[in-house]
Amino acid sequence: MARLGLAAVLFWLHLAGAFAQQPRFNPDTDPSRIRWSRIVDELGPAPDVRGERFGVILKTPANEYWRLMAAGYRQRALVDGVKLDIQAARDETDQTRQLALMQSMIGNRYRALMISPISTFNLQPAIDEAIAAGVPVVDVDGAVVDSVRHFVGPINRDLGVAVARWFIAHYPRGGKVAVIEGQPGVFSTIHRSAGFRDTLGQVKTFSVVASVSGQWDRRLALDAAGAIIAGTPDLIGIYCNNDTMALGVVEAVKAAGALERIRVFGTDGTAMAYASIAAGELTGTVDIFPTMIGEIGLDVAKRLSVGGTVPRVVETPHILVTRENIARYAGQEAERRRFLMEDEDRLLRSKP
Repeated sequence: MARLGLAAVLFWLHLAGAFAQQPRFNPDTDPSRIRWSRIVDELGPAPDVRGERFGVILKTPANEYWRLMAAGYRQRALVDGVKLDIQAARDETDQTRQLALMQSMIGNRYRALMISPISTFNLQPAIDEAIAAGVPVVDVDGAVVDSVRHFVGPINRDLGVAVARWFIAHYPRGGKVAVIEGQPGVFSTIHRSAGFRDTLGQVKTFSVVASVSGQWDRRLALDAAGAIIAGTPDLIGIYCNNDTMALGVVEAVKAAGALERIRVFGTDGTAMAYASIAAGELTGTVDIFPTMIGEIGLDVAKRLSVGGTVPRVVETPHILVTRENIARYAGQEAERRRFLMEDEDRLLRSKP
């Protein structure tokens, strides 16, 4: 209990500075990063650590995104013959519980830990303990933490950029749009939103009339969107930092009778988002392939567990999925990956 009490004190001290100081490390701009598709070519095959045990700390099973990532971890663990323990907080505000779960995993039971911190600071005491114990730690698409030496996840800024480019291409006369952000102060919230706003800011005919937090929550996003829609009768679109919020926004748009006028985009690529796109409600989602992120995260953890060298950032894939290309990505995993490779190559060639 004394250990947990000290951890709680440290946690609140760290949390107090969370909004005053962003991490210095930025995965989006790290020059050493490697793309997911180049791992084997550049680093060789992953080591065989069959029978070894790895630990995972997720944000919450309440969000489909994290359930999909857990499925990716389990699929890869089954193929590789490794043992896996997955723990998660109750929801994305339960920072103290997530810390307690990670602390319970520190010791000699695990070859490496894969974590997805809720905030930049909430897991810091446990991260310090893991580093002191010589246990490799991989941040798998969680809040960015300076002291964690390896990050696996998408380039968050590019996710917002992808949606902004869709609006620019489909609305040559511009218009008014809004953003429903995730948890304030979190790296993904800041950079997804900035990518969207900054890209549209280069076109004078567009204006971002509101940018408010939905805390990753469907109900909060629904309420926020309802207020924005009521105050902006000529709104043409809303970009959401995750699919959970986007589905709440779709409810608000439907309630306002504006489904044909207001285009709604999410981020994650969840099954519910795909179903909403197929139903003609959600306009699109930036699919960041959470199942693949789990698989890639375990691959990196295995390499580090035997002392291997991996670049600090492993960039995972993303694709903007809309009604026009949903058929390419709604199929089986092998087919999805084939199309992903084709479309990612085309996307990279088209980048300025």
